[in-house]
Amino acid sequence: MRLLTTLIAAAMSLAALAHGTKSPCATNIDAAREAKLDAQVNIPRPEYPRPQFERTDWVNLNGTWTYELDLSNTGINRKFDKSEGYDNKITVPFCPESELSGVGYKDFIPAIWYQRKVSIPANWDGKKILLHFGAVDYYATLYVNGSVAGRHWGGSSSFEVDITDYVKAGEEANLILWVKDDLRGGAQAGGKQSHSFYSSGCYYTRVTGIWQTVWMEAVAPQGLKSVYVKPDLDNSRFVLEPAFYSLASGLKLRVTLKDNGKTVYTTTERATNPMTIILPIKNAKTWSPESPFLYDLDYEVLNADGQVIDRVSSYAGLRKVHIEGNRFYLNNKPLYLRMVLDQGFYPNGVWTAPTDEDLKGDIERSMAVGFNSARLHQKVFEERFHYWADKLGYLTWGEAPSWGMDINGVAAARNFLMEWQEVVERDRNHPSIITWTPFNETWGRAADGINHDRLLADVYDLTHRIDYRPVHDVSGGYHQAKTDIWSYHNYEGNAAELKKKLTPKDENSVPTLNEQKEAKYNGQPYFLDEIGGIGWVIEKYAENTWGYGEGPKDLEALYTRLQSTVDTVLTFNYINGYTYTQLTDVEQEQNGIYTYDRKLKFDAQRLRSIFGKEPEWFKALVAPKKENKK
Repeated sequence: MRLLTTLIAAAMSLAALAHGTKSPCATNIDAAREAKLDAQVNIPRPEYPRPQFERTDWVNLNGTWTYELDLSNTGINRKFDKSEGYDNKITVPFCPESELSGVGYKDFIPAIWYQRKVSIPANWDGKKILLHFGAVDYYATLYVNGSVAGRHWGGSSSFEVDITDYVKAGEEANLILWVKDDLRGGAQAGGKQSHSFYSSGCYYTRVTGIWQTVWMEAVAPQGLKSVYVKPDLDNSRFVLEPAFYSLASGLKLRVTLKDNGKTVYTTTERATNPMTIILPIKNAKTWSPESPFLYDLDYEVLNADGQVIDRVSSYAGLRKVHIEGNRFYLNNKPLYLRMVLDQGFYPNGVWTAPTDEDLKGDIERSMAVGFNSARLHQKVFEERFHYWADKLGYLTWGEAPSWGMDINGVAAARNFLMEWQEVVERDRNHPSIITWTPFNETWGRAADGINHDRLLADVYDLTHRIDYRPVHDVSGGYHQAKTDIWSYHNYEGNAAELKKKLTPKDENSVPTLNEQKEAKYNGQPYFLDEIGGIGWVIEKYAENTWGYGEGPKDLEALYTRLQSTVDTVLTFNYINGYTYTQLTDVEQEQNGIYTYDRKLKFDAQRLRSIFGKEPEWFKALVAPKKENKK
């Protein structure tokens, strides 16, 4: 099994290299990046995991680690934290529940220990050495050479640990990661991970421990920590808010904006905290689904002598999202969203895509059948997914895996607020993300709703403090007073019945989940955020296979039901878009457009004729106004 896993990992790496998964920034770091990939040919997921903030001096730590399951949670007593290597091997970044990890353990894992040794490059002396984790589910404690170097709570957000004080350049370091996961405890978000031994309904295989790339990089002590890039389309500029690991006298930041390699603006400014940099653009090019143009951004930190001590390459898209009345706008034009529900599960990797090409492929598969956008459902997707969405012009709504947490609990609220902030701060520079949806179907709301409404309001306010995008408080209900978007889920398969359910009672109302539990609708853009879900089984995945409603008797009946469902939704001009469930089958939930292993189940042209259609009322809304001729 381990030999097979090693061969698979090598094949995946070669495939990723063959497809040329390059950063959008055509800069002088390209040669170094390619050399790095060549050196890491036997490492799964070898590509740089953070393409919007890329350095050349880094080491990918994916591949073979040793591990020990700690099913009784007694590892500390057994001195697992002192280990120089456990008896078992696992392939990172795949979770132990997955086949690609080489483990495939499907039962609950309350704790797991990881270990590997790493060589710290000799030329990293005098630099800040950072260890990055793309995501670890859920609570992680990092030991470096026997000492606790850092801790992190949150199964979906990326984090870094400064290990400079625990290692020496040119020497080997022993890394141990202790992970605890209490999916059923109510204090952590788990999304669609099953709370029972078996997958059932819309709950699937669990994820424990490391499930995204682990990597290490060297940074100057006064290096660039982050840059928040805000596109200002109306004024043809980007507004940047940089942050540094530390400041020093004479420190400066040089920013260069490029259009296909040609410099269109550059500025060098004194590094301060806080700091704002304006990048004006002549003859600006916008980012849109029709033309997903990306500017390249180069950041260089200069010391008092004018020497470059840190280089970062990035990119940005100039586009605008905003709301006017009950309409959603992109680049100052009304937008109708034809979304698909994407849960981001993979047969062999669970939450982790086997290759970078698989992330890109899911976007291409969605666009191929007529969708222009996706609701990323109950999962925080990898940064590389958003990179491909940026490149391909694919609009998305970002969502947290909120299911599994006690929506009324204080501990759950505390954990969620911090993790959600980290998610938004990590992904807020991606132009493809146009809405934040922190919660989905908060069925666990207590009768009085006090803690539920407080948490949703706090998350709404927090999100707006750290980003400009519209915030959709909870998909499908129960909505509280603070939300920029209103949504409703309805899986009615009979078109006549669906029309009745979508017809408002009067001109001041819209269909809602529960008027007694939800705030009053206040004229926000309205979306039918889940429809369809029609089951169609090519090959039965499990005995408990299912889809929404009674399955159609044949393929033609399915097309008829699908067509009538979408056409009914398109007739209502108060609805700004819909989300069809779903892109792929996920284990026993077999209502996807594609099978779980990504085979198309239907005729692509017929699907495009259904999902690629826009409402007639919307066409009239966006049509150029004709001038009256006297």
